[in-house]
Amino acid sequence: MAESLAARLRGLPFEVRQYLLITGNYWAFTLTDGALRMLVVLHFHQLGYSPLEVALLFLFYEAFGVITNLVGGWLGARLGLNRTMNAGLALQIVALSMLMVPAAALTVPWVMAAQALSGIAKDLNKMSAKSAVKVLVPSDSPTAGSALYRWVAILTGSKNALKGAGFFLGGVLLTLIGFRGAVIAMALMLVAVLALSLVQLKADLGRQKHKPKFTEVFSASRAVNMLSAARLCLFAARDVWFVVALPVFLYDQHGWSHWTVGGLLALWVIGYGGVQTQAPRLTARLGDSPRGVTVALALLLAGLPAGLALLPLAEVGWLVAGLLAFGVLFAVNSSWHSYLIVHYARADGVSMDVGFYYMANAMGRLVGTLLSGWLYQSQGLTACLWVSAALVVGSALMALALPREAAAR
Repeated sequence: MAESLAARLRGLPFEVRQYLLITGNYWAFTLTDGALRMLVVLHFHQLGYSPLEVALLFLFYEAFGVITNLVGGWLGARLGLNRTMNAGLALQIVALSMLMVPAAALTVPWVMAAQALSGIAKDLNKMSAKSAVKVLVPSDSPTAGSALYRWVAILTGSKNALKGAGFFLGGVLLTLIGFRGAVIAMALMLVAVLALSLVQLKADLGRQKHKPKFTEVFSASRAVNMLSAARLCLFAARDVWFVVALPVFLYDQHGWSHWTVGGLLALWVIGYGGVQTQAPRLTARLGDSPRGVTVALALLLAGLPAGLALLPLAEVGWLVAGLLAFGVLFAVNSSWHSYLIVHYARADGVSMDVGFYYMANAMGRLVGTLLSGWLYQSQGLTACLWVSAALVVGSALMALALPREAAAR
């Protein structure tokens, strides 16, 4: 099968072939990443872990993601994005292998260490994929900006659709073959993907001609810095209620099964990914000012968690409807941000600007994850929703410092 796929890829234009390889690599990784997150949340909550303890299992996953994006962007510029992407796949295989041990050996420190490796792997893979798009899109074309937005939207949206499928897969695998069987199956799939990637992905993709210093990873661009701050707030606003609070609330308060919880979150993320692929059309009517579009999208989003917090959460229909509406607006916000960072990034050294930006993204996830466990355990889901609304408003305030000029689309 791998040989047949490789033969088909060779018949396509080089840039398209590389883009498909990168996207396929990213898809496979994301599927296992989403499944593993759902497996860990549901399995360890079932074992009696409190919401805060479950959140702490992801502490190193998110914390190492912050570090990885800084170091990974620098390594990508020095070594090539193909190497950092393949390194991410290999580390995910190691992380999954660590979770194959007998149940008695799955102690908190051991699981946190495996999650740390998974966090490093995920951000190496994501940074490499997003940076490679900037390299592959021809910059001298009059429609380069529009093509860049479309390619980024397709990559990001399809990735999130697969992450949603991963949530569902995690819930189903946990029900059918148990925790250990699930991680073995996912590791075997990634071994096959890594073998294809090692053979087909271009060497030195995105590698800079000069060897950049590590200090260059800290962006000197005001636009990159402010967009990164806005991204931090945006993703903290999502994860403060989505990562731990919502799955545990549905499981505990409404008696949902593992696969039902996983299925709902899967549908949410799949739909979210689908909306992201259409973001260029959806934002076209908002103008092309980076500042104006970013602030408008954030303010629209902030009203949803605030509105949900005022509704009776014992009525699960309101919660699901609000969750779906939040997903649509969050998807457009996220896709627009993802386009802007690639647009603002330097052509030479793109991985360092993108790495810095996704460092802020990882910091937002870290803050949101910890707040999700702590706030839900101490104050409940309503408090998580109010904090989410406040964080989205913070994202809008950060975006006020973005340039006014039109973005090239």
